[in-house]
Amino acid sequence: MDIHRTAVIHPSVQMGRNVTIGPYAVIDEDVVLGDDVQIDAHAVVKPHVRVGRGTRIFSGAVVGEIPQDLKFEGEYSETIIGEKVRIREFVTINRGTKASGRTVIGDGSLLMAYVHVAHDCVVGKHCILSNCVNLAGHVVVGDYATLAGMVAVHQFVHIGAYAFVAGGSLVRTDVPPYVRVGREPLRFESVNRIGLERRGFSPEEIRIIEEIYKHLFQTRSNVGIALEELKASQNGNVFFQKIHSFIEASRKRERGLVKGIERRAVSSPHNRS
Repeated sequence: MDIHRTAVIHPSVQMGRNVTIGPYAVIDEDVVLGDDVQIDAHAVVKPHVRVGRGTRIFSGAVVGEIPQDLKFEGEYSETIIGEKVRIREFVTINRGTKASGRTVIGDGSLLMAYVHVAHDCVVGKHCILSNCVNLAGHVVVGDYATLAGMVAVHQFVHIGAYAFVAGGSLVRTDVPPYVRVGREPLRFESVNRIGLERRGFSPEEIRIIEEIYKHLFQTRSNVGIALEELKASQNGNVFFQKIHSFIEASRKRERGLVKGIERRAVSSPHNRS
């Protein structure tokens, strides 16, 4: 292990092999650091944090601080950081509350500088949260989702797997899997074709997903009716099943689902002055 002499480490901290801790880092009580973890200078790891193998916490980040929630009463809760996560400079991650007991960051995710992850959030595996992304409490982000810079997500919102949220977006409603959303107010723009290609989806798989969303957001004005119509032709399709499950769950939550492409009336030459 390579531990700088100025680092402050509580005696209860459990460390695996090949752990590196930089100058003036602070590691509080009841922390577990897996093998090959690197904690850079001036980073702070608060109580009840579990850090998976190969994760790096960069300078100035604060992981596991108590929630910014007035209902928090000091109850025991955890922060779970997966394996090979990159937590860049000045990221802040708050631990959970009694609502769920934990905040979770999945394996292989990248949290760029100044990201904030509030209490009880769950960020899936291999997600990218770009600079200055802010997640309010109880947000769920699916595996392989990408949130571009300065995205702000309302509490209790769910973002589906493989989704892409355009930079600067205000996310007040649920975002289903495989899509690209943007604009203000937030709207479905297209299937996240580039992201899916990069993750190894075949052209045929992407075509199937595009056909599903074309019917959901471009053919019908009512998503519920569109889902029922799709059941007959797509019910055995794994992508439809995941989309259907997400939308059905979203309809039961308080935030609702992102809207489809806005339909504009076609201008007629006879209506022009």
